[in-house]
Amino acid sequence: MEDGMKKILFIAEAVAWSQVVRLAVLARGLDPRRYEVHFASARFDERIFGGTSFTRWPMTPVLSPEKIEAIVGSGAIKRFWDKEVLEKYVAEELRLYEGIRPDLVVSDVRWSTTISAPVFGVPCASLVNAYWSRRGTRERFPMPDHWLVRLLGVPVAETIYPIVLPMVFRWQAAPVNQLRRKHGLPEIGDLLDVMAWGDRVLFPDDPLLTPLTRQAPNETFLGPVLWSPQVPLPAFWDELGRDRPMVYATLGSSGTVKAVQPLLEALGGMDVDVVFSTATRFTPKDIPRNVRVVEMIPGDLAARKAAVVVCNGGAGPVYQALAEGTPIVGITCNIDQLLSAAAMRDVGVGEFLRSTATPAEIRAAVERVMREQRFTQTAQRVAASFAGFDPHARFRAVIDEVTAHGGTANGTIKSTAP
Repeated sequence: MEDGMKKILFIAEAVAWSQVVRLAVLARGLDPRRYEVHFASARFDERIFGGTSFTRWPMTPVLSPEKIEAIVGSGAIKRFWDKEVLEKYVAEELRLYEGIRPDLVVSDVRWSTTISAPVFGVPCASLVNAYWSRRGTRERFPMPDHWLVRLLGVPVAETIYPIVLPMVFRWQAAPVNQLRRKHGLPEIGDLLDVMAWGDRVLFPDDPLLTPLTRQAPNETFLGPVLWSPQVPLPAFWDELGRDRPMVYATLGSSGTVKAVQPLLEALGGMDVDVVFSTATRFTPKDIPRNVRVVEMIPGDLAARKAAVVVCNGGAGPVYQALAEGTPIVGITCNIDQLLSAAAMRDVGVGEFLRSTATPAEIRAAVERVMREQRFTQTAQRVAASFAGFDPHARFRAVIDEVTAHGGTANGTIKSTAP
């Protein structure tokens, strides 16, 4: 390594594509003449990492896609990681740090770094959406598609959920706090504190969509961190949207498969062209005549051509659509998607439904968003705001500041970055 080069270690949990993609996009923006990039993850899909020269470190995979979907759909009632799993993660990370000696660790939903980074003494920057912040301006945490919703209905379930949620959040964070105590570290708090822990906290968001009541000194809004697969356009691309509006639909890597057939039925009953991306997760049945199915498509180009994007409501596809000035209909199933979609709705760039929505409800929402110009006009204003961010420049500023100060791994470094 050349003198003066900084070693940056990215650690992605790989629960969903978004965690890997966001870090990979930021890593690609680092000048290899100034930064030595190391990337640790349980998976390295070449559609994300193709053409990179990162030093890759495979991590031990723990959760299957099926288990992940069950956990994220539980409304935070089920734990992602118990104490035993986190202990294995911490041990694996400490071995990694010893071999690399990084100047900075950058993590995305990798809770074990709240223990391993301060134990080793390396500064840590955590990437997390601002709608998870304790200082977010949301009225309350929305009720995901938990079994209580199906049993009691949304109104009753939403009255119970806020009562039990503080206890659930403390329970979620308990394994982290147990291990921190074991290693002589103070407890962090509950789930929200674990999610937003770090010497620096990086929000891949625009505060126009995810405002905070107060921004802490160690927090930085990077702006949306966007990615689209570099795959060829389908042969039928030029036919889409020629004689009628086009709808781009995808449930991504974390939308519930249960919503696929109702969504296809809803769009099949409309006078629109539809391109539906499966993200290589499933093969839909009973495909309507106006729907073209692809495994993957350049999402930015599809969103640019579409009159509306129908997605899982998560920040990844929502921000991709809004960067092109296209409004959204979100079909959500987990708490993260609900938080993202609620922020989208509150700004006025679209609507969201639960994954239990009927074809008639989905069709009505899509038609309304296409018909009422206020959604498109607001989406175009958001696109203009997005264009004012350079996430790579902001990220490099954070790195240079943290590594210049040496870091404390206690979340105490103050920010002078924008």
